[in-house]
Amino acid sequence: MGILAKIAMTFDALIGPGLMLLYPLYASMRAIESPSTLDDQQWLTYWILYSLTTLFELSCWRVLQWLPFWPYVKLLFCMWLVLPIFNGASYIYENYLRKYVKFGLSINSSYPEGHRQVLQMMSLDARKSVEHYIERYGPDAFERVVRAAEKEAKRQS
Repeated sequence: MGILAKIAMTFDALIGPGLMLLYPLYASMRAIESPSTLDDQQWLTYWILYSLTTLFELSCWRVLQWLPFWPYVKLLFCMWLVLPIFNGASYIYENYLRKYVKFGLSINSSYPEGHRQVLQMMSLDARKSVEHYIERYGPDAFERVVRAAEKEAKRQS
C-alpha cells in the first residue's frame, strides 16, 4: 500500500501543475491567436473556475487539510475542465454561467422591439456585426434579411 500511495502522490505532484497550469497557459496563448471565439470562451471560463477553486482552497484550507482525497478531487475536476474530450469549462459556461450572468450589454433602444429581441439572442460578435450592418444599410435592410430568414426557415420545416 505504501508504494501505491507514493505513486499517487508523485502523480498528483507531477501531473497536477502540468494539467492545471502549463497546458491551460499554452492553450490560452493559442486561443488568443486564433480567430475563433469558442476557444476563448473555453479558456477564459477555465481560468475563472480555476481561480474560484483556488480561492475556495485558500479559504477552507483548515478543513481541506483533513481530507486526504482533496488534491485528487481537484485534479479530476481540472482534468474535466481542461481535456478536449470533455471541455468541461465550456459546458459550465454554456449551461450555467451564460444563463444566469448578464453583464448588461445594452442594445440600442432606437431599434424596434422585434430587432431588439433578435439582437438579444445573438452573441456579442454577431450583435456587433448586425449593428454595423444596420448602421450601414439601415433598419429596413435588416428587416428584409430577418423576413427572408424566417421565410427560409418555414420552407425548410
